[in-house]
Amino acid sequence: MPRYWLMKSEPFKYSWDDLVAEKEGTWDGVRNYRARNNLAAMKLNEEAFFYHSREGLEIVGVVTISVEGITDPTDPEGKWAAVKIKPKAKLTQPVTLQQIKADPRLPECELIRLGRLSVAEITPDEWKVILELGGGLAKG
Repeated sequence: MPRYWLMKSEPFKYSWDDLVAEKEGTWDGVRNYRARNNLAAMKLNEEAFFYHSREGLEIVGVVTISVEGITDPTDPEGKWAAVKIKPKAKLTQPVTLQQIKADPRLPECELIRLGRLSVAEITPDEWKVILELGGGLAKG
């Protein structure tokens, strides 16, 4: 059974548009043990929400894990995990952190419970709710 994820990035450092322009990006530089374990658990073709943190505070799109289980290239000691991702599609409309916090169907969402976690797991039910809030994936 596939798992779902949420990956946070500050848009001034690496935005959705940067990923789209690059076509495939490496998700590296994570230095939190739980986030590292989540990156290490990701499997090929699983999906993750792309969340703009600090600016926007919103989920803007969906990415696909294109390469799993790599060592973070920014880590000279080889202790940290990374993955490669490709953009799948933008959401029809971004889903804000306020919307997620206000939705009674999402009280246990790791985005809320573990707000500082940069790579979080999203349950299948939470995934469906958030996609619904975003109006689904944009066409084209």
